[in-house]
Amino acid sequence: MNINQQRIALFEKDLHESFEIEHLIIDDESHLHAGHAGAASGGGHFKVTIVSPAFKGIHLVGRHRAIYAALHKHIPKEIHALTILAYAPGEYLA
Repeated sequence: MNINQQRIALFEKDLHESFEIEHLIIDDESHLHAGHAGAASGGGHFKVTIVSPAFKGIHLVGRHRAIYAALHKHIPKEIHALTILAYAPGEYLA
């Protein structure tokens, strides 16, 4: 298991502690940013796709704030960049 796989396991744990989750995918997109100045910090680039009832009636910015709050201890050391796709049940089409 490489360092970003270990990080993803920690992110999953923290998200599950913060939200009731119906669907969760965390992708390591660090390879897409090779050579990027921020990549030199050691933090990875990740994409979180999450479906939770907690997002029902919450606007996009509120959903992002909730995800950042759940993962705050990993930013900026383990997470250099984060793409967030946060959905309430019924909004996500797999």
